[in-house]
Amino acid sequence: MTFVRGMPGESHGVPGAACGRRTLLKAGLAGLAIPVLPGLFGTAEAAVPPSGTTARYTMTTFTYAAENTVHVYDSVDATAFRLLKGPAYTPPTGLSRDPSIMRHTDGRYYLTYTASWTGNQIGLASSTDRVNWAFLGNITIPGTGIGNSWAPEWFIDTDGSVNIIVSLHFNGAPNGTFQPYKITATDAGLTAWSAPAPLTGIPAAYIDTFIVKIGSTYHAFCKSTSTRSIDFATAGSLTGPYTIWKTANFVDYDGEGPTAVPLDNGGWRLFFEDYRNRRFWFTDSRDTFRTWSPPVLLPGLSGTVKHLTVPRENVPGGPTLPTGPRVLRSVNFPDRYWNADGGLGTTRTTFTIVPGLADPNGYSFRAADGRYLRHYAFGLRMDTGSGTVFAEDATFVARPGAVNGSVALESFNFPGRYIRHRDYSLWVDPHTNTDLFRQDSSFTAIAP
Repeated sequence: MTFVRGMPGESHGVPGAACGRRTLLKAGLAGLAIPVLPGLFGTAEAAVPPSGTTARYTMTTFTYAAENTVHVYDSVDATAFRLLKGPAYTPPTGLSRDPSIMRHTDGRYYLTYTASWTGNQIGLASSTDRVNWAFLGNITIPGTGIGNSWAPEWFIDTDGSVNIIVSLHFNGAPNGTFQPYKITATDAGLTAWSAPAPLTGIPAAYIDTFIVKIGSTYHAFCKSTSTRSIDFATAGSLTGPYTIWKTANFVDYDGEGPTAVPLDNGGWRLFFEDYRNRRFWFTDSRDTFRTWSPPVLLPGLSGTVKHLTVPRENVPGGPTLPTGPRVLRSVNFPDRYWNADGGLGTTRTTFTIVPGLADPNGYSFRAADGRYLRHYAFGLRMDTGSGTVFAEDATFVARPGAVNGSVALESFNFPGRYIRHRDYSLWVDPHTNTDLFRQDSSFTAIAP
């Protein structure tokens, strides 16, 4: 392979959650004496980062407005994304559809993307800060009769090898008969690549194949071009053979371009696009993709972004709460405080802030009588109990609040829902991309 240089409702059991184009990124490069960087774009399992660090999800996407520009967003919770720069990258010629991002062992970020509607080349660009990008050139995929090279996805295996999964369509084959292939970098500079190898067991009726690895098993998410479903497959090696074992049953959404990322509670979030209706959805799973939560619209960006990647890495930063006795005060109603009946009132209740019952890097709130603040039917109340469900209902993750010194508290077992006051009651509500929600869900912890 040659590289062409270019010009510069809530249920109290295990919550469910709901395969396409994005490849989960791990770390390293096989066969080369290069150190593995910690915290690279996702691990097989995630947990709440320790104090002083935070999860960071970087979204690269193109939009309905242009097929040759890449926009970059980021988020601490895989729900509320803010624009870092848009457009952040435009190639010298051609397209930049389906941009997939990874962080390499040299500390730089790299994009690969669909460079043209036809042909056997995919694009490559790099950045030191995720914001300012430089075109590196196009990777030419060798082979006879390649008519289309679409939706390349980075996949960094646990052996350190840097791979790109790309959907190839060959001249003369029926329309829609794409099949996933992998190419592997053979040098640290990503300038030389192996010949394409098919992912056997995934038929030619699938496109947008996205791979994650959990333990020794490779999980493929694949968009069926015949049934319009997102199907799942597993294999013991990256190139297969894969066995298709489950359909996600999002046929009504005609979902494509899915990307899966790990969450702080150990579950996974799957993003996918309902491209016919110009909407982007996400859904969560905590049982290795067997069940999924009802799909939720991506707030603020649904209808704007297309075919995105959202890998995760842990970075320094993030808010912390002081442990011990504290009073929780509303940011936008500073004369009102959390109280013991699960409301926001003028009477102060002192809570003892303790390490989270479900994860010690989260937080739980204990009253003087030993009861804990937990959500039930998405309302907040004081309660006693034991077991996994109770512990998770009573655990919250600190996120940046709307003003300096404040925090927002995300539900541990329902990511994307935050403690928020509404009608002077406390609820665990889904995030909305509004200033009012950010104010209503921000609190300060003060001495009693």
